[in-house]
Amino acid sequence: MVSTGVDVILRDGKEREHLINKKLGLITNPTGVTGSLERTLDVLHRDFHLVALFSPEHGLHGEIQDALKIPEYRDDATGLPVYSLYGDARKPTAEMLEGIDALIFDIQDIGVRFYSYITTMTLAMEACAEHGKEVIVLDRPNPIGGTVVSGNIIEEEFTSFLGLSGLPIRHGLTVGELATWANETLKIRCNLLVVKMQGWNRGTWYDETCLPWVMPSPNMPMLDTAIVFPGMCFIEGTNVSEGRGTTRPFELVGAPWIQAKSLSDCLNSKRLSGSVFRPCYFVPTFSKHAGALCQGVQVHITDREAFEPIVTGIEILKTIKRLWPRKFHWVKTLERTSRGVLHIDILAGTDKLRKVIDKDGDTDSIIEKWRFDAKTFQEEREGFLLY
Repeated sequence: MVSTGVDVILRDGKEREHLINKKLGLITNPTGVTGSLERTLDVLHRDFHLVALFSPEHGLHGEIQDALKIPEYRDDATGLPVYSLYGDARKPTAEMLEGIDALIFDIQDIGVRFYSYITTMTLAMEACAEHGKEVIVLDRPNPIGGTVVSGNIIEEEFTSFLGLSGLPIRHGLTVGELATWANETLKIRCNLLVVKMQGWNRGTWYDETCLPWVMPSPNMPMLDTAIVFPGMCFIEGTNVSEGRGTTRPFELVGAPWIQAKSLSDCLNSKRLSGSVFRPCYFVPTFSKHAGALCQGVQVHITDREAFEPIVTGIEILKTIKRLWPRKFHWVKTLERTSRGVLHIDILAGTDKLRKVIDKDGDTDSIIEKWRFDAKTFQEEREGFLLY
């Protein structure tokens, strides 16, 4: 069984001693739990000197949908202030950090560049470097494994809250490894401590850890969602539903004007590795096409080791655009730091993918370039691996 950073602190005298007599802040959400599902915030409040809480996107309790501002308030259970890192400020201010000796990060990431928690972590590291505070990352598994790296290195002009400079789409790092990488590569240079896991190795999928799955965000209900997310999230950048408002977000893709069988037949003819596409019908309860009958496909993973989510996402975009060119269109991003930019460019970290798809061009050269980027990053990250 894998022990996460918080479990290590509870039973390791040296790690535990490091927190004694420190005034602690905590960035967390519902995934911040021990192996027995006790909340990290309750553990720290009971056993140490916890003085403040910090909320990322989706809220301290994970109840708020994507792109909605998080308010500041006082936590009912502990009486502690809850500072928002997804409101007017995305980076902790001097006032938020006042009276704190160390800021702890304990959130389950899913291993994808455009999942916002890793940006929250790096911004917190920057703030702590500026104000002389220690950062402590309680490490957790990369749920989709730590061996595979895929996707392009983001182009600098498309860096945003949904895209850290220098990262590929699927980075294959734990949050602790990513913090170590960012501290040096992005020249943050904060006082950083990573509390390592015990029992995790790079080839382990989350369902092989014996750890309970707690939803990292409202539309990440299960491990299968995380496995398809690196490529299926591209659908967010279009007027096609990515399955938000259903029980299978990012596995379901559709719109009222799509013909389910035509789409599934075309995608299955491509024989994409590790997957098969089933024609399906669904009615989203919120988000795109809420209340409308959508036709589309569900992505079924037949071999997760062979499955290539990024290639699959690109093929789905190309196919829908080619079959329904007058209905399909790209949408602008809701990310406030990139207003007016098309969301697909933010997610892809480049505008080249969109431009090739718009011309019904060959994406093979883009995919090959992205494979080269991934290989380059895989070599670069070697010095930062902890497991």
